[in-house]
Amino acid sequence: MGAVPKTKVSRHRRGNRRQHQRIDMPTLVPCTRCGQLMRAHYVCKSCGYYRGRLVVEPKSEAREE
Repeated sequence: MGAVPKTKVSRHRRGNRRQHQRIDMPTLVPCTRCGQLMRAHYVCKSCGYYRGRLVVEPKSEAREE
């Protein structure tokens, strides 16, 4: 035969089984240097600093030519 359920699985029981599959919002913390919200343990996109050290040069808004 095959694997056939004996009784119907309720929406509540099915949801409880799948509750860990949800997508969570990333944790946002304020940057210690510029105060912008950034993801925890990531380089700040606005100033380029991570843990008080310049890691990436921030991109300038207007390109000067």
